[in-house]
Amino acid sequence: MHVAAKTRDPSQINAVALKAYARIVDAWALSLKQAANLADMSDSTWKRARKPDFAGELTKDQLLRLSAIVGIYKSLELYFSDPLARDWFTRPNTGPLFGGHRPIDTAIEGGLPQILAIRTYLDALRGGA
Repeated sequence: MHVAAKTRDPSQINAVALKAYARIVDAWALSLKQAANLADMSDSTWKRARKPDFAGELTKDQLLRLSAIVGIYKSLELYFSDPLARDWFTRPNTGPLFGGHRPIDTAIEGGLPQILAIRTYLDALRGGA
């Protein structure tokens, strides 16, 4: 039995990822600068990317970042109730990954490795590990 590989149009993947990310940015009330830095974009690129007709391409790093952010958002929504689920990422945190800093600040400073570490941390909390 042969299963044909599904090919997806990169522009469609980018559009879905950016739409989800824009909704998360709004839910978390991130500033333009925070949203751009978290996605590893310039402010001007993020301004263009958040519009539905954006035709630019995302790098693999940017797609991984957006995917991990979606996972973080999902974990927070499942683990906490509002308003904590919406505020957690932007509140100071004494957890082992954050040292009293806000998760968003550590994610921006630490880049993709820190973003993935936060996602793993939250998945472990949610899973009871």
